[in-house]
Amino acid sequence: MKTILLSGNTSLSYAVKQLDVDVISAYPITPQTTMVEKLSEYVANGELNAEFIPVESEHSALTAALAASAAGARVFTSTSSQGLLLMHEILFITAAMRMPVVMGIADRAVSAPINIWNDHSDIMAQRDAGWICFFAESAQEAYDKTIQSYRVAEDENVHLPVNLNFDGFILTHTYEPVTTLDDEEVLKYAPKKIRSLVLDPKSPYTFGALGSPEYYFEAKYQAVKALEDSFDAIVKADKEYKKISGRGYGIFNAYMTDDADTILVSLGSIGGSVREIVRRMRRDGAKVGSLSLKLFRPFPAKQIVDTLLKTKSVVVLEKATSPGAISGPLHMEIQASLKTFDVTIPAINIIAGLGGREIGPEDIRIMFNKGLKVASQKRVDTIMDYVGVNI
Repeated sequence: MKTILLSGNTSLSYAVKQLDVDVISAYPITPQTTMVEKLSEYVANGELNAEFIPVESEHSALTAALAASAAGARVFTSTSSQGLLLMHEILFITAAMRMPVVMGIADRAVSAPINIWNDHSDIMAQRDAGWICFFAESAQEAYDKTIQSYRVAEDENVHLPVNLNFDGFILTHTYEPVTTLDDEEVLKYAPKKIRSLVLDPKSPYTFGALGSPEYYFEAKYQAVKALEDSFDAIVKADKEYKKISGRGYGIFNAYMTDDADTILVSLGSIGGSVREIVRRMRRDGAKVGSLSLKLFRPFPAKQIVDTLLKTKSVVVLEKATSPGAISGPLHMEIQASLKTFDVTIPAINIIAGLGGREIGPEDIRIMFNKGLKVASQKRVDTIMDYVGVNI
């Protein structure tokens, strides 16, 4: 092992190099660009023996990755924001064709107005495309989760694409010491495999054929079932990674939740800030807790509900909106989970941080205080609220 100063972007690049990928297809978009720029350097310098394909659009980037994966290659691509939206068509095809593509997503706001800063609008607009979906809190976690992503995606019982989300600029361009594994350890943990179902003229198969009503339903069912069934492989991959690295993340980070009157649920880099405010408010006597999700798809509903069982209220912090819906996408998932398991806990939705708007310590305190108020009143007056908007 060795410790290197890496950003979120270059931590992914370094992991991808160690994983000895065969094909990288890339199109530049802020704040993802430096990730693939670094990979192009590795290829040009001879540090990585891979085919680097500079395509003409993000749609083409994912299409090239899909095609290379279908031919048996280990592949990587990445994107952000409008680029992810341009990939929309191919996202569904990649999942339904069960191709183990791994993609880094530097989460960024979606236009309009044009905005290059972070929120989760891009990935939430694609949440039902059928991909396994991870969120990282740090450059270290982004490095580790990249390695885990290949282990999971290429598992013969999974065979699904994986996207790894990390917050634009907040993580992509922030440097921190990252402890890396040796190259040999990485490939021992996530070895390259010879796949049987690939495009091969000597043993022809058909991928992506017309699915008439007699077959389409079954194909979609199998893809959905595969995503649901990937949960055990995800948990196992994380546990086995901890054995070799000392770092395991689980499906979420539950912090001071056992006796909390209110628990704030979040995704991404904000998790560390929330835990710091939990510590400060605990010193002041407020019984608050934090639940930072690492896995969004498949959604770990039962495990989340089990963690929330003892609390009196839930605050769901959302960096995305679902216009016209009763609340944001993560809040709807939490509410549905509680109802599914017949648990009655009032849950409010807080929208914050859109377009890179800073979420400061006082903002997080406001969210917790709203949750504590709901806990004491035992009811929700306003399901969805906004913190930090100047209106």
